[in-house]
Amino acid sequence: MHIVASLIEKYIDEYSEQEDDLLKNLYRETQLKILMPHMCSGHIQGQLLYLLTKISRAQNVLEIGTFTGYATICFAKGISENGIVDSIDINKELSDLCLKYFRLGGYENKINLHIGNAIELIPRLNKKYDVVFIDADKQNYSAYYQLVFDMVNPGGLIIADNVLWKGEIVNEKKSKDAEAMHQYSLLVQNDRRVESIILSIRDGLNIARKKN
Repeated sequence: MHIVASLIEKYIDEYSEQEDDLLKNLYRETQLKILMPHMCSGHIQGQLLYLLTKISRAQNVLEIGTFTGYATICFAKGISENGIVDSIDINKELSDLCLKYFRLGGYENKINLHIGNAIELIPRLNKKYDVVFIDADKQNYSAYYQLVFDMVNPGGLIIADNVLWKGEIVNEKKSKDAEAMHQYSLLVQNDRRVESIILSIRDGLNIARKKN
């Protein structure tokens, strides 16, 4: 579910930087062949992630939840010349599709795809990151935030997807995932170490900047 009215979304899509052919083809193949294709970031969110990465001059990006690799490619486009995107996903079945588009775009040397449980894999990375993108199982969002925080450079970004959870976030009685998203945003809001904002793009993005 998208929060913004469809006519407004159409206008935004038409008058923003146009989607390149690689991402367009990946999005189309995801819609045609993959279960739950709505999980794909898509044009506008992808362009925002690219610009945030570019503007922040990010060297290293950590993505928790690859799905079919749309956002991964957007990060790879935005990082500096020698930068690396570490992307973690638990679903091995989608790795062939991801790797196919990473190769087609010439990003295979900029992306490390890690298959497994993110809670277990994150501590093994032993790196510092300029951008972290959380887009995996909703119940663990707060745990991911706590795990990655010390790995984020001062001035770095922690971006979380789906924080408006289909609009359910404002309901008095919330589903388990909507409640998990509410608890995540509450955690970020109360963390004096960051400054943050929630944007109503697609299903909602929480963007937190780690203070210097």
